[in-house]
Amino acid sequence: MSMKGNIYRQTTSSLEASANLDKELARIEDAIRKLKVDFDIFFNGSSKRPPLEARARLESQIKRLADNRSLSYAQRFQLNNLISRFTSYRELWRRALRSRGDELA
Repeated sequence: MSMKGNIYRQTTSSLEASANLDKELARIEDAIRKLKVDFDIFFNGSSKRPPLEARARLESQIKRLADNRSLSYAQRFQLNNLISRFTSYRELWRRALRSRGDELA
């Protein structure tokens, strides 16, 4: 009986870990969306400084999650989609900053 309980706990903890990874992916998706809005606000002139610190924090979160070996195939696919979207935005922001003459990019 103790063996069954041990298997159940391992399954539960792996389900919890998977749920935590899903939550982290959702947080990253929200952070990308928020960062896009922040850059849009900056490029429209409503903000004085580009949100470079938020971009750096998001990059580190993405790198940390990309190094996680316990992602399922579906989670890895979702992460790769998020990375692709973030990379596209980052290049767009870099070009826009360069064209404005901001050397902060």
